[in-house]
Amino acid sequence: MKRLSLLLLALLGFAPAPLAAAESPVLIELFASQNCRACPKAHDTLKEVESQRDDVLILTWSVDYWDYLGDKDPMAMSESEDRQRGYVDRFGLRGPYTPQTVYNGTAQCAGNKPAKVNQTLDEMKSGSAGEVSLVHKAGGAELDGPVRGLTDIWFIDYLDGEDNTTDMIHPVTRVKELGPWLGGRTRLDLPECLSHCVLVVQEAGFGPVLATLPLQP
Repeated sequence: MKRLSLLLLALLGFAPAPLAAAESPVLIELFASQNCRACPKAHDTLKEVESQRDDVLILTWSVDYWDYLGDKDPMAMSESEDRQRGYVDRFGLRGPYTPQTVYNGTAQCAGNKPAKVNQTLDEMKSGSAGEVSLVHKAGGAELDGPVRGLTDIWFIDYLDGEDNTTDMIHPVTRVKELGPWLGGRTRLDLPECLSHCVLVVQEAGFGPVLATLPLQP
């Protein structure tokens, strides 16, 4: 009996411990177009937010449905419109609009209204550890935790620093879906980071964002 107890203790000692839940920044997504007259104010508003807070990550998704008003937007991607349409359905909106901001996939408002942006951001639970843990490991990342259902893992490239020659904050240049996730510890092999990158774990159907992990190339 004593020998069996020691064996059980030894097995338990080698059981993998759960990953520590890391703090995730609030993911702010701005949907914008160079042909949108209200978008410059949204860019200025979010630049002010970024300068005042260190608990947010802002991504700008360029769309092309305003291209008929001027030149073709060179940063527009079909993935941006697909993502925004997902949020239109999620929030029960009549249709897509710019400049729209979305916060952790759970709230949205016009990005050119500073008071509304700050109010919405203040209502978010920023800097708190959630049940889902996402940590950077050499050559990849590790994901762990319980989820309510099917979850998507997004690998997103964006421009920053000297690479960003636009007037936007972190314009998105590429997005890859790394596959669905149903919870539990998972090792992620990551694509090459072209400039700056972020991993976003989000409930399927463009639902709540469960974890956000900025990555350096």
